[in-house]
Amino acid sequence: MSLGLELDLTMVPILSQPGFQQRAMPLSIKAWHQMIATGLAPARAELIRGVIVEKMSKSIIHTKLAARIFALLQKLAGAQVWVRKEDPLTLTDSEPEPDASVVAGREEDFQSHPTTALLVVEVSVSSLNEDREMADLYAENGVVEYWIVNGQERCIECYRDPSAGRYQTLLRITEGSLLQSTALPAVSVDIAELFAGIGA
Repeated sequence: MSLGLELDLTMVPILSQPGFQQRAMPLSIKAWHQMIATGLAPARAELIRGVIVEKMSKSIIHTKLAARIFALLQKLAGAQVWVRKEDPLTLTDSEPEPDASVVAGREEDFQSHPTTALLVVEVSVSSLNEDREMADLYAENGVVEYWIVNGQERCIECYRDPSAGRYQTLLRITEGSLLQSTALPAVSVDIAELFAGIGA
């Protein structure tokens, strides 16, 4: 069930005005959960920085890359972690649903959504700028490592060393190289193998 509201595109520019931004009322995590519980939350949406954001449709390239990353993580991450696919992380003012995440502990250890992760992975084919903007959000919430699988440039952007709400290290791992996770030492990705047979 949706909210029954249609976005009036003529109003979008007004939201960029500082006066309106100062008076805007972000949605809290608690309110978002109440919307979900009562069936008022849009079916394909997530909460980012207190704003309900519609999730984008997925191309076949996105679907293939996400499936490959998830299968690799399930195979290599180990028994002491929970490998999750498109499942929520409850952060300070957001509840994103990344393409993959790995959290410390087993599934049975959790009675609510995890609030951080060892690794978060987003596959980016047409949303690269948005996925890069998410880096600070994940760093603020203690996500140890953040990967953007860049489908256009056939590489992985790896963000590490969160401190003071920012990642201090950014690596760009391209075809012909191996990405070795520091958050999950058993996990490595052969970039050429990941993108094999997939056209950008």
